[in-house]
Amino acid sequence: MVHWTMTMGELRTAITGDLEVAYYDNGPADGPVAVLLHGFPYDVLSFEAVVPVLAERGIRTITPYLRGYGPTRFREAATLRSGQQAAVGQDLLDLIDALELQRPVVAGYDWGGRAACIAAAVRPQGIAGLVTVGGYAIQDIAASVEPAAPLDEYRDWYQWYFNTDRGRAGLEANRDELCRLLWQLWSPEWAEANDAFTFSSPSLHNPDFVDVAVHSYRHRHRAAVGDDRFNELEAFLATSPPISVPTISLDALADGFGPDDSERDRQHFAGPFEIRRLPGIGHNLPQEAPRAFADAVADLLTAWHRPMK
Repeated sequence: MVHWTMTMGELRTAITGDLEVAYYDNGPADGPVAVLLHGFPYDVLSFEAVVPVLAERGIRTITPYLRGYGPTRFREAATLRSGQQAAVGQDLLDLIDALELQRPVVAGYDWGGRAACIAAAVRPQGIAGLVTVGGYAIQDIAASVEPAAPLDEYRDWYQWYFNTDRGRAGLEANRDELCRLLWQLWSPEWAEANDAFTFSSPSLHNPDFVDVAVHSYRHRHRAAVGDDRFNELEAFLATSPPISVPTISLDALADGFGPDDSERDRQHFAGPFEIRRLPGIGHNLPQEAPRAFADAVADLLTAWHRPMK
């Protein structure tokens, strides 16, 4: 059995627009850089086995805790604990600026994949490439009132739960039990999901975790207003902007949330675009298939020695 421990190195912090972001910086300081972004309800340990593989290949990695996770903190008590897509996307852009990163690859899944897609769409000249999971992750909030297939609505049960006062109270009172359940449901073929969750669960006890998570799921379904500071970015995202940077999309074919199918999103990618399908892999893709995730990042940072499809 694998046991996860925190071997990411020294924890650092960076001051950005809203946040004091906690992150790990690994690999050669002068190497090409990738920013690795986790999702909900996970943390940086999703990349613990990815980081050393990339370091061996001469790649520097920046691995931050998202807003509401781990040691990352809001700078001001009065700041809305927003989880809207523009907030997490802007956080990534602000971190790239604060650390003066030059043309990084941005790579993530779930919320982190959404942030990476946003950064690639907003700043194509400043992003070298994108690794996303499951295709185009920018939300079409205007269309969120359209019903999905019944099976998809069933899989979204936790989102409807968080849109109620009962659900917010449930996440507050039972966050470990509820989030452990999501890990297990979304990675049904990953035998280590239960044990791995134990090591990441402390990150979910950030004082802002519940507020950020609940706001995220309410905002995307038009049940909560966003932070006015992100209005311009949200308006841009509402146009479903194309992504022109070289992109590798990884499809988790055993995702209990529903198997990925990036092919249906191909029209959103205006540049080189490759799909890699991973049988037996669930939602927490970089922790379940670290080599495949690292290969995708490295391939985008090594002069594109293979043709993109």
